[in-house]
Amino acid sequence: MKLIAASAHSTGSEGIKVLEIANTEDPRVLDLAGVARIDLHFPKFTDGRAYSQAFLLRRRLGFTGEIRATGDVLIDQLVQMERTGFDVAVLREDQNVDFAKAQFDRYRGFYQGDAVTVKPVFAREGATA
Repeated sequence: MKLIAASAHSTGSEGIKVLEIANTEDPRVLDLAGVARIDLHFPKFTDGRAYSQAFLLRRRLGFTGEIRATGDVLIDQLVQMERTGFDVAVLREDQNVDFAKAQFDRYRGFYQGDAVTVKPVFAREGATA
């Protein structure tokens, strides 16, 4: 997962189609043709609707472009964000990018499937569990 400090984030994009989706919108009714990036917003870290949106986009709608988490994004959320389909996270101003990178070293693998790795560990080819 790519991490971006809030100060380095730009909402503008050159040459690509970007959608900014409020966490109240249903991704299933959107026209995703030609969309390269979707920004999903966390208004509060306790509001998890963007996780469901990311999962829907990846697993049910087959979106292969970039899904970016914006808003009140904390280090503690990053692993779950990656598992639900986010590619990029824009960290809140007070979050340290170096500490955020360390989160992924703490949790290297999971038994369950997720939006990115669909099959659980026992169903993966060559898996020994």
